[in-house]
Amino acid sequence: ENISDFSLNITDCTQVVVPEEVFFTVAAAGILENLLVLIAVVKNKNLHLPMYFFICSLAISDMLGSLYKTLENIFIILCKMGYLTRRGDFEKKLDDAMDSMFILSLLGSIFSLLAIAADRYITIFYALRYHNIMTLRRALVILAIIWTFCAGSSIAIALFSYEVATVIPFTVLFPLMMFFILCLYVHMFLLARSHAKKIASLPTSTVHQRTNMKGAITLTIFLGVFLCCWAPFVLHILLAKFCPHNPYCACYMSIFHVNGTLIMCNAIIDPMIFAFRSPELRSTFKKMFCCAR
Repeated sequence: ENISDFSLNITDCTQVVVPEEVFFTVAAAGILENLLVLIAVVKNKNLHLPMYFFICSLAISDMLGSLYKTLENIFIILCKMGYLTRRGDFEKKLDDAMDSMFILSLLGSIFSLLAIAADRYITIFYALRYHNIMTLRRALVILAIIWTFCAGSSIAIALFSYEVATVIPFTVLFPLMMFFILCLYVHMFLLARSHAKKIASLPTSTVHQRTNMKGAITLTIFLGVFLCCWAPFVLHILLAKFCPHNPYCACYMSIFHVNGTLIMCNAIIDPMIFAFRSPELRSTFKKMFCCAR
């Protein structure tokens, strides 16, 4: 907020404010939608597969992102009402906890997308050995390692967030992981056709290949949505750290609330992609709503 107030003095850009009603509505919708995905996977035993467990990991990350922005907005309202101070020790601890939740959400999303990408890669190029390579137990171990690493990293980064040596690795990790996933996609799509020809003699190869490529396309949509929703906020963090007094940087930072809302929109869009691209999930949702009625 100090940076935002200062930016008004050095730029003509007007601070863009998202109404609180819109903010809380978007956040609540994102939390509820991802919660439905988790419930659907738990209830349907046919969805107890590594791919859907990785999707649940992404859903949890989306929920944390929406929850972070919701709690942050509540704390800002309490500060304006005078119930909290801006410089107190308790408020600083709350701020560190909120930053840790934000970083956990971002890292969880990145590594969940990476796990889904690796799963799709194995499905396409090692279709006949997939169930031996990616077992349910191995998927759970991978998720445990991912979330342990993300939790530890989020706490460390939040505690030392004021150090440039901490900010740089955190911000570099975002484009680095995205570049790695992009390279995996390019390799996957370039070799998909040649791989399909090699297994064309199998009776069910066509069906499997179509299903696997559909999963790869779904993952591409996930990645595109993730970049559109998270990249503006990550850029805001960089500008706030390295050029807060530059008029152009300050002008970009005037849309801080819009960038925060985009993060929560990601939590809304992802479950829609789940439901649209997965017939099994659509069927589970229908059964859930019919039973509720």
